[in-house]
Amino acid sequence: MRKKEYSKIPEPDFAEVLQLINAARQQAYQIVSTTLIDLYWQVGAYISNKLRSAEWGDGVITQLAQHLAVTQPNLQGFTRANLFRMRQFYEEYHSDAIVAPLVRQLPWTHNMIIMGRSKCPEEREFYLQIAIKERWSKRELERQFNGGLFERMVLNPAKLSPVLRETHPHALNVFKDSYVVDFLNLPQEHSEADLHQGLLGKLKQFLIELGRDFCFIGSKFPVQVGTQDFALDLLFFHRGLNALVAIELKVERFSPSHLGQLNFYLEALDRDQKKPHENPSIGVLLCASKDDEVVEYALSRSLSPAMIAEYQTQLPDKKLLQAKLHEFYLLNIAEGDA
Repeated sequence: MRKKEYSKIPEPDFAEVLQLINAARQQAYQIVSTTLIDLYWQVGAYISNKLRSAEWGDGVITQLAQHLAVTQPNLQGFTRANLFRMRQFYEEYHSDAIVAPLVRQLPWTHNMIIMGRSKCPEEREFYLQIAIKERWSKRELERQFNGGLFERMVLNPAKLSPVLRETHPHALNVFKDSYVVDFLNLPQEHSEADLHQGLLGKLKQFLIELGRDFCFIGSKFPVQVGTQDFALDLLFFHRGLNALVAIELKVERFSPSHLGQLNFYLEALDRDQKKPHENPSIGVLLCASKDDEVVEYALSRSLSPAMIAEYQTQLPDKKLLQAKLHEFYLLNIAEGDA
């Protein structure tokens, strides 16, 4: 009997199977991670209760770690230091109804970074929420701490035009006042072309810095108006805001004249590129530096959904940011008491 012959199936047809496998792996990893966090929480609660009731002293934790090492030689993560961390983990979060559910959505390492590096409950909650939302790796979480993201967001909220606030109420939670592009390794003196090519070359890192919902559409995106051709530096789409996001790069200090070009591009995008179900296009001027008062004046009369931000080629001074944030809180307390 002649063996039946089958035509070769193209590899792209198998992509859906691979997606199912990867999704199952991710789900299994999440289940394991959540189960582990629950275990550490329960152990931390047990130790905390024993110590609080004076049934145990700190020395018992050492004995427990030694006992586990002998009786469970393949068990990892239950050293004396980690057992104390489990206790601290439980005591830090068990009375916070908002934060307690969040910790179960992050790996243990992420929780330890956030718990160890946060200086106040507000910072802790901020990083828990944003790490879950953005699905940061351990390395990216550390980078955002080093870059003082929390301090920058509190001290300098994004500068948005009134129209942008009105047409996109959630934009303040999407955009930043400054973006750190230290991964480009740009020299102090660089051209717009250097910045542009650097961002394209490190597009993955730039998308992480922008935020998870940003999708890249094109570079030097062609815009034709009448008989003239123009090129928009970078064009993205934001899934959450359901809008095109045009980014124009400026390697000099912000000037109000820059807004005219951006407004022109937004008009062209809305007339010729925006789909009927999408919201008005958003414009971002990414400048080397800016004067906040000049930005405020320039945006106050702008009729376009636009914003001004600056890029930083190096991580900001974390200690300086913390000092400024401390002054900010003291000032707010003083004004509240007045």
